[in-house]
Amino acid sequence: MALGAAWLGGWSVAARWTVTVAVLGAWLLGASLLRERAIRAVQTVANVLGALREGDYSVRARGASAGDDLGLAFLELNALADLLRRQRLGAMEATALLERVMSEVDVAVFALDAAGALRLVNRAGARLLGRREEQALARAASELGLAPLLEGPAAEVREAAFRGRTGRYAVRRSVFRLEGSPHTLLVLTDLSRALREEERLAWQRLLRVLGHEINNSLAPIRSVAQSLRTRMRPPAASPEVVEGLDLIGARAEALSRFMAAYARLARLPAPRPARMEVGSWVMRCAALERRVSVRVSAGPPACLAADADQLDQALINLITNAADAVCEGGGGAVDVGWEAGPDAVDVWVRDEGPGLPPSANVFVPFFTTKPGGSGIGLVLARQIAEAHEGALTLENRGDRPGAVARLRLPLVQPEAAAP
Repeated sequence: MALGAAWLGGWSVAARWTVTVAVLGAWLLGASLLRERAIRAVQTVANVLGALREGDYSVRARGASAGDDLGLAFLELNALADLLRRQRLGAMEATALLERVMSEVDVAVFALDAAGALRLVNRAGARLLGRREEQALARAASELGLAPLLEGPAAEVREAAFRGRTGRYAVRRSVFRLEGSPHTLLVLTDLSRALREEERLAWQRLLRVLGHEINNSLAPIRSVAQSLRTRMRPPAASPEVVEGLDLIGARAEALSRFMAAYARLARLPAPRPARMEVGSWVMRCAALERRVSVRVSAGPPACLAADADQLDQALINLITNAADAVCEGGGGAVDVGWEAGPDAVDVWVRDEGPGLPPSANVFVPFFTTKPGGSGIGLVLARQIAEAHEGALTLENRGDRPGAVARLRLPLVQPEAAAP
């Protein structure tokens, strides 16, 4: 309208061109401002969306308000960024909680892909395999000994062997998808250790009751037998009576020692770990056996975090049993040594005796095949090993007569070994 009035209203040439330049300049300036505002708004939206796509939820759009349409769009975009940030934080916290639970639960959990390669394992699973988590990942199930457990019913109780140790496990297997590919979730629960723990608690309760009742009866029996033995001397009493009193006192004293030995099993304290070197420990215990020749096969240097007194007791019991077997078999030697792996050390005791009896009760309290044996040595040794997160196995030698006991104990990790 201004241009029409200027050019059609009979204005002078200078006025016409002045108005024309002014109108065109104002129009160009307004169009540039509008274009800049539109482009900046699109760039702001693009920047915020790009940050969200990259996982950066801290970027926000300025000028968000409910006063105009563009500000309302920025307001909704910022609300979306806040929502995604809260969801990501919740997912991270849930993942951290899941990882903590997976690492702390005493159940072995494995996740394998369609090719049978291990993709996920928790701390209990790595301990069961005898490998570190990074050493077990990406390895085939057949290499790790998990292949037989991937067949059969999805839920069952079966025997399985890991690191030469056979036990009963509750097997649970299911299928899930990860990134569109099927994976197998395998969960193993060691039932043998739980059953042994319940068995140990039952034996402890039984021993406490028996020890209390038997000791209450033995004390007056020993006292009366000693008093009568003191008063009854030949010829006042016949030799048969004196011999009978001596027998009563001796058997009461032997039964008292017998119950005291079993009371040690019921009162075994929790281990007090301290740094100890495997070589000096094995040498010290082997030097205590003098009846037979004990040969020590030194392994690589290794350190344990364990209760030295309890481990001394466990290894001495194993060496003593091996020496008893050699003496029973008519001669031979006892070999002691150790082998160190990445996470654990195996201390073995081999003898050249007659071997193990055909019985599954070698670790049952009160069971013994030795005359005058108490049946407590192996039980106590296994209890000490399991209290140190280890294991004790006993089997016959395959190459020659005799038996071998293997005491497996976890090694000190490198970060814990630093002074």
